[in-house]
Amino acid sequence: MREILSDLVAEQQNLDQFLQKVNIRDWSKRTPAKGWDIRDHVSHLAALEEYAHNALADGGSRLSELDDFDTVEDFNQVGVLRGRDMRPQDVIEWWRLSRAKVIEGLSVSNASDQVPWFHGTMAAKTFAASRLAETWAHGLDIHATVQIADVEVEDTDRLRHIVLAAQAMLPFAFEAVGEDYSTPVRVEGIGVMYAKWVAGPADTDQCIKGSAAEFCRVAVQRMDLAEAENLHAHGEIAEKALRLVRTYL
Repeated sequence: MREILSDLVAEQQNLDQFLQKVNIRDWSKRTPAKGWDIRDHVSHLAALEEYAHNALADGGSRLSELDDFDTVEDFNQVGVLRGRDMRPQDVIEWWRLSRAKVIEGLSVSNASDQVPWFHGTMAAKTFAASRLAETWAHGLDIHATVQIADVEVEDTDRLRHIVLAAQAMLPFAFEAVGEDYSTPVRVEGIGVMYAKWVAGPADTDQCIKGSAAEFCRVAVQRMDLAEAENLHAHGEIAEKALRLVRTYL
């Protein structure tokens, strides 16, 4: 757990530091995702970390609140609207407080401990990786909206956690659409400095190979599969997995 928690904190701090450089007037700029502005993205992160803390500390007692909404978008809008009454710095402080509680809860968890989430449970290590993926995905939207001189956006080796999380969540991704996942899929992603990140069993003939950066962007729904030129599926189940892959449940 130490490694994933260290990288989760690093991913969050990286985005936090970038936000400190964003001009106040730019917080109202519309981003590529959902018609939200920058404040909305950070508010969403803060609200979800509160639920993540609840999942760890109170066994997910609040997760049933999703049933009170017609769509996930309606549910997400609650946190967004809360943030719209705050100053940008207050939204950041809200996010800092909620994410710190999650780190604290995960720090006393074993990697295999099961954590309840909205539509199922996942191992604590995968749960931590999903929080990293969430931060990274919304960071992509924010960076795409505001460019700051001398600040380069680079993919890091922290993406290996997203590769592992996305592969681990394939059973749920298939189940969510009523598909069978009896044959496992292996993912072989090429990452930073040509590092090879492998997730999944070695003895399967179903495999997704190629750019880890593209795979991660497809998994967090920040890239259409048709745009992923360096990502290939080998096998019918692998092809289906590449269409269904996601890092949330």
